[in-house]
Amino acid sequence: MNDALYELIVARRPKPYDLPVRILVILVIVAIAVLGMPFFGFFSFVAAVLAAILAYYFIFPRLNVEYEYMLLNHDLQIDVIYNREKRKKLKSFDIQTAEIIAPKGSPRLNSFKPDKVFDYSSGNPSAKVYAIIISLDQNNACIYIEPDEKMLDHMKHWMGMKLYQD
Repeated sequence: MNDALYELIVARRPKPYDLPVRILVILVIVAIAVLGMPFFGFFSFVAAVLAAILAYYFIFPRLNVEYEYMLLNHDLQIDVIYNREKRKKLKSFDIQTAEIIAPKGSPRLNSFKPDKVFDYSSGNPSAKVYAIIISLDQNNACIYIEPDEKMLDHMKHWMGMKLYQD
């Protein structure tokens, strides 16, 4: 019963297209209300209100993203949290089956050619991002995460020589 549980939440930086998407959605809603008024009358205002409600619940929350890493012994689960309200499970895997865990851009990763790349980091260029090369669904995958020192210590306990911190 000596389970080691560690959780870490990493907020994703806003992407360059987040602000233009917000502005564009608002402009479309205003255009529906204003330009539709001569043709449809009150129904264009109702359509604009419905579009605003849909944008509020489905588009705007997708622009505020956090990733949660949960490490229970050697099982890593990655969840995404939208707008600090809605959680969705993204990946869950055993880190002991990983081929290598090394910092992003490390020369140790040059010999691995992943089929898919999943970026679950903050997007901050100055952050220390690690790449996990693992076989998922019969494909080689590269998963980018941004662990802190305590999480790296937990991972080192289970990974041994497969974890590089250079």
